[in-house]
Amino acid sequence: MPESAKTHIFITGATGYIGGSVLSALLSHPRAKSFQITALTRSPDKVALLNSVGVIAVVGSNQDLEKLTELARDSDVAIACADADDLQAAKAILLGLKQRYDKTDKLPILIHTSGTGVFIDDAAGNHITDKIYSDLDIPMIESLPKTQPHREVDIEVVAADKKGYVRTYIILPSTIYGIANTSMVKLGIQNPYSKQIPALIKASIDRKQGGVVGKGLNLWPNIHINDTATLYTTVFDAAMKGSGEAGHGREGFYIGANGEHRVGRISEIIAQLLYEMKLGKSPEPTVFTEEELRKYFGGPYIGSNSRVRAERAKLVGWNPVHTVDSLWASLKPETEAIAEMQNI
Repeated sequence: MPESAKTHIFITGATGYIGGSVLSALLSHPRAKSFQITALTRSPDKVALLNSVGVIAVVGSNQDLEKLTELARDSDVAIACADADDLQAAKAILLGLKQRYDKTDKLPILIHTSGTGVFIDDAAGNHITDKIYSDLDIPMIESLPKTQPHREVDIEVVAADKKGYVRTYIILPSTIYGIANTSMVKLGIQNPYSKQIPALIKASIDRKQGGVVGKGLNLWPNIHINDTATLYTTVFDAAMKGSGEAGHGREGFYIGANGEHRVGRISEIIAQLLYEMKLGKSPEPTVFTEEELRKYFGGPYIGSNSRVRAERAKLVGWNPVHTVDSLWASLKPETEAIAEMQNI
């Protein structure tokens, strides 16, 4: 297939936990031979590795705004999997997509990564909430203040769609779990670990005792990393079929979740595991102090509630296979792997 006939895809965050999984899924996509994929990487060492699987690698980061604009301008589809709160990077990508539209008169596509952190409250682990956000309830999403995490960037992305030069799709993963085992991981390109649960494990190892935020009552949704990757490819496939296939813009929020857990239960299991590994003083978690919350997590974020119904993606064919049971099963290998990485 001539290069001009291929779908040009630009992806950021391609060496990260989410982005690497999405890139792996695109490379194994049934239509992969019709894609020309360009990935932005901060590491010059990974250029040859990415090239080896047919990916064009460009060295740079979200701080290289002109480069983001240029790469987006040359793309039919941009998939942003880097920093969900980087407004300037989002604006730079949107500028490039606008320039592409102005030049070609064809609507490019942006698939942007946000997260269910946009729905958090200030429970600090001490209570649950009855407020549940559905990705089909647009007025409820639009009621969120700009001060919520990710929200300012989400508003910018939706506004771009409304202006008519791009179709935007926002994916909101929840607590992603599981050690990634993709082709990108095997090549040494991708970080295989998530952020939230490993941060809790690392903090607990450092303080030599499993920890919990407040009473540990708060609830969060969850999604396996493999189901996260298929969420992106499902939305990508729907977007490629045209504007009428899947909601976009203000109706283009796609929550990634297939289960709900009490965050304190994760703390309890980690405390028990560390105690059995002789890395914790007690099988019962102790409450993180305010100082520890700042030190390990930048505040009481993991004590918040975030409750959702992931409905929109299922309307376009997303079929997640992992339930909350997979989350519980993932905690032991995750804890053991992190302890081993820290040479404990």
